[in-house]
Amino acid sequence: SIGEDTRFYPFNILNWHEIVNDTVGGVPVSVTYCPLCASAVVYDRTTSQGLDTLGVSGFLYQSNLLMYDRATDSLWDQAKGESVVGSLTGEKLNRRASDIVSVAIVREEWPNARVLSTVTGYVRQYNLNPYGGYDQIDSTYFPVGTVDDRARSKELVYGVVVDGMAKAYTLDAIRSEQRIQDEFGGVKVLIQFDPKTEKIRFLRFTSTDETEEIVPLYGFWFAWVAQYPQTALYH
Repeated sequence: SIGEDTRFYPFNILNWHEIVNDTVGGVPVSVTYCPLCASAVVYDRTTSQGLDTLGVSGFLYQSNLLMYDRATDSLWDQAKGESVVGSLTGEKLNRRASDIVSVAIVREEWPNARVLSTVTGYVRQYNLNPYGGYDQIDSTYFPVGTVDDRARSKELVYGVVVDGMAKAYTLDAIRSEQRIQDEFGGVKVLIQFDPKTEKIRFLRFTSTDETEEIVPLYGFWFAWVAQYPQTALYH
């Protein structure tokens, strides 16, 4: 949701196309999803070159989707939103808050939400998951540089980086506790789960005890720890 504009992008479409370039509430965004990592994140699609669109390069890093921008063909790490190859190397995209919720919740809580149609212009069996069963096995299709058995490789987590320190929180722990107060890297954080709307919010406390939202990354544990090997884990 941006302003009064709420949109829903089904995973059964993102499993096939991985990136949707859209404009929500007047803001140009790219809704990105890597089925191999379950990493879902929305970015503003404006770079130093101006307004742009993102595409699927076909390349991977740490089993994660590498995107490309159509203006410079630079490659972008989908999980971090950072350009890693090309003329924009080192540049970062602004991450937008989004929610991982069921379509039933959307129909109930946001009845006016616009839902991405399966009439995409492509012939795809959107009722079938091309990666069906992948989340039930420990192994990955492609190798990663770091393997960490503190959690199951396909355990779903929300990861955040605060002042250079990374920490992941398992989805099970967040849903079970509903409210988590934590501190790492000298920063106090609050995680809230609303069972009615399935919304999850991460907040950090500033030096004046005010709060500001942190936009987390949702995905499999193996994918998070591959990107942030020194990460802490709450589970």
